[in-house]
Amino acid sequence: MPGTITIRVPGKLRRDPEKIVRAEKTSKSDAIIRDALERYVAPKRFQRLRKPVLPFAEAEVLSTGEDIFKALS
Repeated sequence: MPGTITIRVPGKLRRDPEKIVRAEKTSKSDAIIRDALERYVAPKRFQRLRKPVLPFAEAEVLSTGEDIFKALS
């Protein structure tokens, strides 16, 4: 369900995105705010999901993506 978030943005931080969205003919909410939120939330979500399984992975000496790939191959 869509919602509204209101934030205060200082002058320069506000002006640069306004120039970009005018040049790209898009909206601030689409081009900047949603993208910024996704870029912030995605790694936080990954860290939250990773934290409980990390002890099990370490016990199996699975510390890198390559280790996991080898174990599953």
